[in-house]
Amino acid sequence: MKFETFSPKQLKVLTWWCKNSETVNSDGIICDGAVRSGKTMCMSISFIAWAMGNFDDTSFALCGKTVTSLRRNVITPLLPVLTDLGFTCREKISKGLVEIEFGNTKNRFYLFGGRDESSASLIQGLTLGGVLLDEVALMPRSFVEQAVARCSVTGSKLWFNCNPENPLHWFNKEWIEKAKEKNCVYLHFVMEDNPSLSESIIERYRSLYSGAFFERFVEGRWVAAEGLVYPFFNGKDNVYQGIPECEKFYISCDYGTVNPFSLGLWGLCDGTWYRIDECYWSSKREGNQKTDEEYYEMLEELAKDRTIEAVIADPSAVSFMECVRRHGRFKVIPAKNDVNDGIRRVSEALKGNRIKICAHCSDIIREFGLYRWESSSSKDTPRKEHDHAMDDMRYFVSTVLYGRADDGFMVIVTERT
Repeated sequence: MKFETFSPKQLKVLTWWCKNSETVNSDGIICDGAVRSGKTMCMSISFIAWAMGNFDDTSFALCGKTVTSLRRNVITPLLPVLTDLGFTCREKISKGLVEIEFGNTKNRFYLFGGRDESSASLIQGLTLGGVLLDEVALMPRSFVEQAVARCSVTGSKLWFNCNPENPLHWFNKEWIEKAKEKNCVYLHFVMEDNPSLSESIIERYRSLYSGAFFERFVEGRWVAAEGLVYPFFNGKDNVYQGIPECEKFYISCDYGTVNPFSLGLWGLCDGTWYRIDECYWSSKREGNQKTDEEYYEMLEELAKDRTIEAVIADPSAVSFMECVRRHGRFKVIPAKNDVNDGIRRVSEALKGNRIKICAHCSDIIREFGLYRWESSSSKDTPRKEHDHAMDDMRYFVSTVLYGRADDGFMVIVTERT
């Protein structure tokens, strides 16, 4: 990878810790803002350069939401750059460790995932010279505070990087709004701060998002999600009249007994996935509940004689998945179930014409007009109502369109050409 130029903000990230910098005595740096704005790469290069220039035989931590996402977003693009710059890098995957040498200096960089509250225990006991937390707003506070507490070596510094979330998010309140109090450099990035992005690419990103996701990922603002979850959904752009001739099929499932049970049949045609049919059973509306066997009969009726690649099921529907497996016809896969990531991906898929809804799928179209954010919550949480077809669609998009899930299973995906 070659760098032709750096923007002023990227240069600030690269040099804030240097001897002649006016911010050399700061204890850390916080970078937030738009996606693809050039934060991650310049921060990770700067972190390694600072560590190697100031310490020897010292441990550091590189943290992401998961180790898989950390390797994908930071380690994989970073190591070739460091090699080109003259560093010797050895990744020991089984130990979650990267050893880096430059001249006579050698340091250890441990990889951690801060996925949930239990992750804090993973980093306990280490003594660190510094920590870089990528996607820090996606990590639980307990993990971040434990990582910060590990940095007890004299001269240690803290490095934070994230895209915006809800304005009441703990990281915004405790770190960004208190950056001066915590003696941290704070830099806010927009897409124009990344010299490698052309205007056409920036416009593409502008077209992919709407609502709170546009304000956060494109404008880089900490704003609350409110109103409809998919406010851009409309009959002209997102609804297909008729049923296309499809070459491959999946079924997605949101399971409910008291709550509605929703199945969506998805077919691939010319690079776009269409919801070509659906089944929706509300025990409250119909006046009686169905058993898993009766739900399986609905699944068979929806599939008819088609070859179904897999049933993408609500991961909490353990008994129903076992019922499907017992019948032996369908492969069943627990869905990837990160709600906010899934909603973002569905938004991208709808706006990018990667999925369309056939006009006769009335239940999912009805839910598009009712599915709203919970306005009273300090977190981005959709209301738990009118969300069943919404959930089965999200399961399909997250698990099939976006391929491999972080928790380790693989789904065959046909790329759009």
